[in-house]
Amino acid sequence: MPDKTLAQWLETWRGALEVGPAGDVTVKDARRLRGEVMDTLASLAALGTDRDKARARALIWEAARQTGVRTASIQTLYEAMGRGAVKGFTTPAINLRGLVYDSARAVIAAVRKQGVGAFIFELARSEMGYTFQRPGEYASVVLAAAVREGFEGPVFIQGDHYQVNARKHAQGGEVRAAEIQAIKDLIVEAIQAGYRNIDIDASTVVDLSRPTVKEQQRENFTISAELAAHVRAHEPKGCTVSIGGEIGEVGGKNSTPEELRAYMDGFLEELGRRSGGGTLPGPSKVSIQTGTTHGGVPLPDGTVAKVKIDFGVLKQISDIARSEYGMAGAVQHGASTLPLEAFDQFPKAGCAEVHLATDFQNIVMDHPVFPRELRSEMYAWLDRECAPERTAGMTPEQFYYKTRKKAWGPFKAQVWGLSEATRAELRAALEAKFAVLFTKLGVNGSEKAVREHVKPLDERRAVPA
Repeated sequence: MPDKTLAQWLETWRGALEVGPAGDVTVKDARRLRGEVMDTLASLAALGTDRDKARARALIWEAARQTGVRTASIQTLYEAMGRGAVKGFTTPAINLRGLVYDSARAVIAAVRKQGVGAFIFELARSEMGYTFQRPGEYASVVLAAAVREGFEGPVFIQGDHYQVNARKHAQGGEVRAAEIQAIKDLIVEAIQAGYRNIDIDASTVVDLSRPTVKEQQRENFTISAELAAHVRAHEPKGCTVSIGGEIGEVGGKNSTPEELRAYMDGFLEELGRRSGGGTLPGPSKVSIQTGTTHGGVPLPDGTVAKVKIDFGVLKQISDIARSEYGMAGAVQHGASTLPLEAFDQFPKAGCAEVHLATDFQNIVMDHPVFPRELRSEMYAWLDRECAPERTAGMTPEQFYYKTRKKAWGPFKAQVWGLSEATRAELRAALEAKFAVLFTKLGVNGSEKAVREHVKPLDERRAVPA
């Protein structure tokens, strides 16, 4: 954790990283950079004063750029997948809620050893709230981890589930307008932070009581197109931000080809109306429901119930997404707690992307080296603050499993302050899991395809005075 101001640290780092009078950054010694400098900058970007946070984030951005790390859109890779020019793997999209710097380092360590290029770091709108991470912090910490581990190449950072609140939408009027504007504001904030991939989720307003599939999806595709046009209006010049859509809320009924076609036809028609006579690129992928739930279903003893994914639905809709709409395929959510043997099936089904979160949290919180005292403090906080979520018949194990993700934010500083020995063991456990997942998802060696199809922008940033 930072114990000095950034100005004091910069004096210490002379000869490694320097800032000129105009805020221009120069990396003098990349080897020194990949040590205490990056560890400290990441910590300042997350825990420093507001002024130091802004300056540390700009320094990280420039340090990353000058050492070959650039944020990028996965759009052109997914277009190649839509054409059939690239195939055979499913991109893992990894949500990091806590211990983010060390978890991201574990991802990058596995990526470098296995030649992985297709991988995404992401954070959902809901996760931002309970983990106390805005886009500027998340992007900076991820980039710092990439530099720290000696990575060079595109880094894909994604806004996951930029989701419409169904209750606020149903109220209509000013409440609905404010909800849509909040998502638009978040989109701009994320793009300015370096996110080049945004997943729009208005599946929460699908109305299955309506008489036709198109009418059931109408609010979904209308809002999605409005938000997609907003992305296009604010994306950097020369970069097409990858946009994801969603036709079925995770945890609901399984999706159908009819729903995909109704959603996509309506989406593209609405997007065309907003293009001002031109053509705006539509989604590069679409999320569907195949039988999973976010985080899995905890049993009374705290273990997770086995889930049966309908890989037939996943394959059918992925095939249609590519052949009829030129997309990369379908996206699977809520998969991290599945048994390992299930992950071999995603590339075989032509699944474009799989979203993974809860199991990485489990690895950290349930690891023997994670301080027992800290976990007890977290659980005591959950007992106080999340008591309304404890339903009749719920065991303590079920309650903590479902709610403990909400403790990451309030205990963020304590987690950042874990000893290096503890963090090193947690990194090793996470890296081992990422290594297995990357192998099963077929992304080992995907670095070649990414370098061939993805050309990140070279965007300079100055450090605020």
